Amino acid sequence: MKADAVAREVALVALRLDRLAPGTVEAFDGDPALRRHARADAVPVPSVLVREAVRLRRALPYLGLPPVRETFLDGELRALERTARGLAGEQVALRTEIRETYGVDVAPGDPDRYRAAHRALDALLPGRAPLADRLAAYRARDELPGGLRGPAIRALVAALRQRTAALLDLPAGEEVEIELVEGRPWSGFTRHLGRGRSLARFSTDAPQRAGQLARLVAHETYPGHHVEHLRRAATARSEPERALSLTRSPRALVVEGVADLGLDAVVGPGWGPWAAEVLAGVGVVTDGELAEALEEAMLPLQHVRLDAALLVERAGPAAARDHLRRWLLLDGARADRALRFLTDPRWRAYTVTYVVGYPLVRAWWAGDLARFRRALDRPVTPAVLASPAAADWSGRSAADRGAPATDGVDHAMSGRPFC
Repeated sequence: MKADAVAREVALVALRLDRLAPGTVEAFDGDPALRRHARADAVPVPSVLVREAVRLRRALPYLGLPPVRETFLDGELRALERTARGLAGEQVALRTEIRETYGVDVAPGDPDRYRAAHRALDALLPGRAPLADRLAAYRARDELPGGLRGPAIRALVAALRQRTAALLDLPAGEEVEIELVEGRPWSGFTRHLGRGRSLARFSTDAPQRAGQLARLVAHETYPGHHVEHLRRAATARSEPERALSLTRSPRALVVEGVADLGLDAVVGPGWGPWAAEVLAGVGVVTDGELAEALEEAMLPLQHVRLDAALLVERAGPAAARDHLRRWLLLDGARADRALRFLTDPRWRAYTVTYVVGYPLVRAWWAGDLARFRRALDRPVTPAVLASPAAADWSGRSAADRGAPATDGVDHAMSGRPFC
């Protein structure tokens, strides 16, 4: 088999799985005939798709591919195999699901790091009340008025697009459509519509802090998911596997990390005051300097969410809820919302993409814009970024490299803000 033929076969496996588990394929910009073929087939059998994924993965070492490309295809096929095995009734522990789907090993975080983060927060929010109460009061003060949510998001989209266009080439006619939605377990979700267009949806179910809105908007639009979609589609002709975007795979973890890095890449230090100035233009008042400092202080607490996901399996939802409230300093309503995501069968393992993705990508990025562009453009996996040869994305084969591990100690930075 040739590499491009394997890439087409991988896409067929994914598109067939998407019929059984809608949402497996986040986007597909390849040959429309493949999608029609997958839809015209008889209803797929999960066990047959497991065998197909295994067969294709075994063929990879014989194709003579560059190590990065081989590693990428191997990770996609392992993730598809895990999805198919789950549909066939094979259930595994969450840590196994994360390793086989996202290519990383995980473990609980370090409470000493959480205590240090609490001390930093205590210094930023002085007072005699318990820290959780002071943080809750700050959140209430910084809550974005519901009627201004749409204008605030659109103002940040426009400002971030301008910053992004100054650093990255954006194709003519590209566009992001904004939609506010209810009844979703996530804060934001972007879907590529094709022809340079994306639909970015933002949840209205939970209170939204003005000070954290810029991070979320950058993640979903510019230079985050929307721009990654554009650049991925542009390279799909030379590497057909780039036409396929899986919702759950090692590449998804890297994509989430790159999206979380977006605000750092196009605005950088001082993003808090910058965002506050943009929001002031639509009547939203927030202390940008404090928002930025609080986010930095809370970064080590990101791992608490992965802890909670593991606790749900080991000790039940009540224990996970208590853990969220103790270490993330969440009130009951916010803890319940977080738990809703962590217990959703589709999203429970996805938590790892936010916990591991950002620190992994940020450590490799090291402030180099050229590397940010490369992370948008190239189909890399966590194992590649974590390898000693990550600077040039070459090195050992996937089998030799293994899965990078995270225990919540080595990663001082983390993903989305929760303050």
